Amino acid sequence: MKPLICAVTGSRAEYGLFHPLLKELRNEPSMRLGIAVTGMHLSSLYGLTYKEIERDGFSIDAKIAIPLKDDSPEGIARSLGKGVMGFATAFKRLKPDFVLVLGDRFETYSAVIAAFVSRIPVIHLYGGELTEGAMDDAFRHSITKMSSLHFTSTEVYRRRVIQLGEDPRKVFNVGGLGVDNARQDGYFSRRQLEKALRFKIHSPVALVTFHPTTLEHNTSAKQFDEILAALSVLKGLKVVFTKPNSDTNGRILIESIDRYVANHRGSSVSFVSLGRLKYLSLLKCVDVMVGNSSSGLIEMPSFGKPTVNVGDRQRGRIRAASVMDCPAERARIKSALKKALSPRFRAACARVKNPYEGRSTAKTIAAILKKELPRIRSLKKTFYDLPLRAEL
Repeated sequence: MKPLICAVTGSRAEYGLFHPLLKELRNEPSMRLGIAVTGMHLSSLYGLTYKEIERDGFSIDAKIAIPLKDDSPEGIARSLGKGVMGFATAFKRLKPDFVLVLGDRFETYSAVIAAFVSRIPVIHLYGGELTEGAMDDAFRHSITKMSSLHFTSTEVYRRRVIQLGEDPRKVFNVGGLGVDNARQDGYFSRRQLEKALRFKIHSPVALVTFHPTTLEHNTSAKQFDEILAALSVLKGLKVVFTKPNSDTNGRILIESIDRYVANHRGSSVSFVSLGRLKYLSLLKCVDVMVGNSSSGLIEMPSFGKPTVNVGDRQRGRIRAASVMDCPAERARIKSALKKALSPRFRAACARVKNPYEGRSTAKTIAAILKKELPRIRSLKKTFYDLPLRAEL
């Protein structure tokens, strides 16, 4: 029987990256695709985005609901535990031959724990990356150690996965799936997007996405206030907010966005979830991205647009020359925004090289899976030791 690969997704952003690969796997005759959804996909607070997956023509084989109303550290820990239990039950019913995960969120981590204990080989996309301002780093590296096959987005990240003791023959640098999304056709035109969003997108316009810095204590609200202060003093700037994910203290940021939009009607708007196509169309239409989302580092450069990356959440991640880093200080953010919107810098961004560029990443991953999956017979693996340097 053809092997069943169960892809796990828990957030809108993760599914957006997964989408081109899921299409490839669905059409691959040598394997079967299953999909398990969890986390924000199943929460009305975050837009019930599992419906978008169904609208895209995918069948959902399991729904693992976990509580997200409490975004305190204790609440997140309880959600993680509930996720492990839910995925254990789902995997027992579905009997997948492999579990496919992307990234580093706690929902993903819970699925990997359940798969590993159930002796189901895990395929991990995008290990080896760094986000030093978030607890995702620890989740990501832990997932690497429980995975049997690895796909990374740059050669630097591939070497880092090997540094964690993984067999080089099982680690493949394939580029970023987000770049595949940027290459696709079928975007909304500006006029279509304005109609869909019920918001006029006239330059200059900024897309703002800011997530909690989960390894810092109660700094997210203060940092976000600095961003809002910088945005509010730039004359003529229109702002589109996408609301943060379900990390600790995410609710505080949502409340701040709601207040800002209420006080800046006509020049700002916010969305819990835009959906994959509207989000990508917006990346193409806006003039700058502001905040600390990985999308600003991975996808935005492929659209030839600047990113103002604020704070430490993405510290350590490889970035293109179109990404400007600045501390969460209103004066510095304002200065960075002015530079990002200048004709000279925008022209330079249009020519920038994206370090996450790959060659048809989804097709490459599907081809490697077709070749490698029959070779995975056991979860047992040896620790690959790097040669010791003489000075050590």
